[in-house]
Amino acid sequence: MNFDYNTTRNDLILAEYGRNVQNMVKYIIELPDREERNKYAQAVIDLMGFLNPHLRDVADFKHKLWDHLHIISGYQIDVDSPYPKPTPEAALIKPDHIGYPQQRIKYKHYGKTVEAMIEKAKAVDDPERRAEMVQGIANFMKMSYVTWNKDSVADETIIKNLRELSGGELQLGENVNLHKVEFKPAPVRQQNNNNNNRGRNNNGKNRQNNSSNKQRNTGKQRY
Repeated sequence: MNFDYNTTRNDLILAEYGRNVQNMVKYIIELPDREERNKYAQAVIDLMGFLNPHLRDVADFKHKLWDHLHIISGYQIDVDSPYPKPTPEAALIKPDHIGYPQQRIKYKHYGKTVEAMIEKAKAVDDPERRAEMVQGIANFMKMSYVTWNKDSVADETIIKNLRELSGGELQLGENVNLHKVEFKPAPVRQQNNNNNNRGRNNNGKNRQNNSSNKQRNTGKQRY
C-alpha cells in the first residue's frame, strides 16, 4: 500500500489556502473551455475569501484574492480577471527600507517623550509657567519609573535624573513634593482568585447537596 505523505507532495504555494484550493486551481488550468474556467475561478475566489475572512478588512481584498489565485497557479491560469494580472517579476520587488530612529535615549524608562518635554520646558521664558512644566515633567518621570521598574523611587532620584537630562537647566523648587506613586499589580490575579474561591465554594455546596440527597434516598429505601 502506498501512502500519500506531505513530503512527497508538491509544495504549497500559499499555505493559508490549503492543498485543496491549490488542487482546484490546477484543475481549472487544465480545463479547455474558457467560460468554464471563468465560472470555476469565481467559485474558487469565493471559497478563498471564505477561508480567510480577515482579508475582508484589507483594502481591495477582492484584488488581493485574484492576485493570490494567479500566484497559486504559477501565473499559468488563463481567466477573465477584473484586475490586471500580476507578474512573477512584481513578486521579486522588495519594498523600500523603513528607517528606524537611531537617537540614543539616556534613560529608557523615561523614553524619548520626556526628553522632548524637557527641551520644550527649557525654551519657556516665563518663570511661573516653566516651574509648572518642570513639576509636571518630574511627576511624569516618577510615574514612568515606577511603571517600568515596578518599584518605588525616591524623589531625589527623579530630581537628579531631571537635572542630568536638562543639563542642569531645570530644577524643582525646594518645597515641591512629587505625587506619591506606587506600583499596583494588575487586578486580574485577584479576580482569578475570587473566581477560584467561588468555584471551591460551589464544589463544597455541590458535595453537601449530593450527600444530603444520598441520605434521603437511603432513608426511602429502608422504608
